[in-house]
Amino acid sequence: MDDKKATAELTPEGKPKLTGWRKFMLDFGPLLVFFLAFRIGEGDERIINATIPFMIAIIVAAIYSKVKQGHVSAMHKFTLVVVMVMGGLTLWLQSDVFVKMKLTLINGVFASILLFGLLTGRLYIKSIMELAFHLPDTAWRTLTRNYAIFFIATALLNELIWRTQSDDFWINFKTFGYIGLNFVFLMAHMPMLMKHMPEEDDPDSDQPKP
Repeated sequence: MDDKKATAELTPEGKPKLTGWRKFMLDFGPLLVFFLAFRIGEGDERIINATIPFMIAIIVAAIYSKVKQGHVSAMHKFTLVVVMVMGGLTLWLQSDVFVKMKLTLINGVFASILLFGLLTGRLYIKSIMELAFHLPDTAWRTLTRNYAIFFIATALLNELIWRTQSDDFWINFKTFGYIGLNFVFLMAHMPMLMKHMPEEDDPDSDQPKP
């Protein structure tokens, strides 16, 4: 394995980055716990009751990330804080409005950060993904803009759904619809990303060409 590839697979702390199903469970595991707790629960307060295991799961995910990767990403730290605050308000006031608005708040903040970065010449997505993809700055700006639009659209969609649809419909959207939208968004950008994947060093690259 060449040095560049090895570096790309390690965290700054020197631990292997989580990939595959482990990465998926780190990102979406707490959401699946929330969904299962809601489905198992009974009565009109299923969302409120499912908030407790959801909060526990997000804490466990942060601890797992710290142990396995040596750090908790800024995105996960922010999500943890929002979940603790909105979940705490949900339990304290016994109102599911706060936990329903969590997705709106998180995606709204992410969109604001990305748009602020575009206006000030900071490409935050580049700093996160540049080890995996070698894109020109014009492509990073396009990806940043598209992610900002995606976050705004999903925030607005979440507001529309929880305010107009049933709890069951909203839970299905939050769990499967949101994951599906993320997958579709990523797949739509894969041709551009794959074109700029880091290439393995050619062992003969140091040999003089005839």
